[in-house]
Amino acid sequence: MPKVKRIPQRQCVGCREMRDKKTLLRVVKSPEGDVSLDFKGKKPGRGAYVCPSPDCLKRARKTRALERALSVTIPAEVYDAMEAEIIAAAPKGGNDATA
Repeated sequence: MPKVKRIPQRQCVGCREMRDKKTLLRVVKSPEGDVSLDFKGKKPGRGAYVCPSPDCLKRARKTRALERALSVTIPAEVYDAMEAEIIAAAPKGGNDATA
């Protein structure tokens, strides 16, 4: 009988849904205290996960979920930069209502 490989699950801090780890973006607080997005999931430091949508990031910002998960105060500029990175990394095409 073949072994079934278990897929790691993580919870999005914005929508609170459990999803495959590979489908989520990792927000990491480095040992120096810098907060940034980790698209590869390899950066060292404390991590929290958010869906790759601006809506989940906005919800996490409103409820301060990322700040609680990472135990750090996140400035508004960092949230804005993360939102811009998510929008830039989103696949092009489809129905984009932000025009």
